[in-house]
Amino acid sequence: MDCGASSNAVVALSTEARPVDTDLPAGTATPHVSVIVPTWNGARFLPPCLDSLRVQTLPAPERETIVVDNGSQDDTAEVLRRYPEVRVVSLPTNLGFAGGVNAGIRAARGEVIVLLNNDTECHPRWLEMLLSTLELASDVGMAASKLLLFDRRDTLHNTGDFVDRAGRPHNRGVWEPDDGQWDDQLDVFGPCAAAAAYRRGMLEEVGLFEERFGSYLEDVDLAWRSRLAGWRCLFAPEAVVYHHVSATGGGPVASYHVARNRTWLIARNYPLPLLLRNFRLVAADYGRELGAALRAWRGAAARATLRGLLVGLVTWPLMIPARRRIQASRVISDEALNALMPPGSEVGPGTQLTSH
Repeated sequence: MDCGASSNAVVALSTEARPVDTDLPAGTATPHVSVIVPTWNGARFLPPCLDSLRVQTLPAPERETIVVDNGSQDDTAEVLRRYPEVRVVSLPTNLGFAGGVNAGIRAARGEVIVLLNNDTECHPRWLEMLLSTLELASDVGMAASKLLLFDRRDTLHNTGDFVDRAGRPHNRGVWEPDDGQWDDQLDVFGPCAAAAAYRRGMLEEVGLFEERFGSYLEDVDLAWRSRLAGWRCLFAPEAVVYHHVSATGGGPVASYHVARNRTWLIARNYPLPLLLRNFRLVAADYGRELGAALRAWRGAAARATLRGLLVGLVTWPLMIPARRRIQASRVISDEALNALMPPGSEVGPGTQLTSH
């Protein structure tokens, strides 16, 4: 799902508009929050998601819901007719998560952009608590939700993303029983885009999601760019969402894109002095991943990982122009960034390569 290049320079979010239902009632107030729900052949998931948005405690005039239909071939259009309050961005083809979400952001009117996967159900106070966390300080550009498994609602999926010094992304707390051990409202590296809030001003500064990433690790890339530019991310433990996890993805496709995109993440975002300092960790982790894939090469996922590693290593020079722009705008120090990235050997249990 390589959807083509996108710029990481300062962007005007209203440009490059996609087809969108813009027939809004006369006198409609501009919402403060735009909730964007990307979907692709996800008609069976949409009703619980959209029903839970209808009962949010954040007053309706302060928010709008935009569903981006990424070229669905199922009954998505029929389902959406039952939700007249929803604005619909209809794309002719599947642009992947990044391309679809970017189309929704360009159509959004809110000063806060909230992303929500279609395979989710939100607690009624989710949006209220996520927004209140985002607005605690002017340098907080991102807020991360507390994601629990849809069918095991006492089990965590994500309490924010982080990247270790080997350049490998992880989910905080994944698969752990939810006993409140992650419930401190604190800085995290970035949010999982399955349920996350972003300031429009931050996106105008650092750019939208990188569409070449397709549907994997594009949220980590955006978080890393934002962190380099001096923006913070807070975890909102009371902003609870139940998530099916990779309901429309996974398998060898995911293995390929995660392996390729991780190399692109490092090529774009890892400051050179810090990369040189941590190079042994990076090289050792790549060696472990390569060895594991070679040992299991008969499996489709392992072969996809090998292809992704090869393509990432061959194509990383394509990221050099973006790297120059990203690093030129960096304000965070090496020491501050290194403190956000635990050593790869110490990330321990309860973490996993991130996905949404």
